[in-house]
Amino acid sequence: MNIIIINGPNLNLLGKREPEIYGSLSFDDYLESLQEKYPDINISYYQSNIEGELVNIIQETGFISDGIVLNAAAYTHTSVAIADAIRSIKCPVVEVHISNVHKREEFRHFSYLSPACMGVIAGFGLDSYRLAIEALINANKELQDEH
Repeated sequence: MNIIIINGPNLNLLGKREPEIYGSLSFDDYLESLQEKYPDINISYYQSNIEGELVNIIQETGFISDGIVLNAAAYTHTSVAIADAIRSIKCPVVEVHISNVHKREEFRHFSYLSPACMGVIAGFGLDSYRLAIEALINANKELQDEH
């Protein structure tokens, strides 16, 4: 199984950025623990602060991956382009947020991406990514059982 985690703007600063919201662990350290937990899954990672680059990687990987875990960060609330990219690909996408966006500023309560995604996981810190991977594993098993 091949899963790609795609992170959007400012998530390259995890571990340094607002640790009271996002924690003190860098994403690279967390990614290493995910890869150790799921040795039979190829988990790749991409991060960009640029909306068009996120669209490009979704398009590039969305036909060859078994799933995408996407934290589009602030673009969640603004990007029709990313939502359209998700709708254009074949693999399932799970929208992820580290914080509970519904406990934060009102503009974070709306997502352009949610209607295009398989599901949304928010508010469980970095563990939100693991939960998204579990959802993709289960969806893949169900798909295998159907065939």
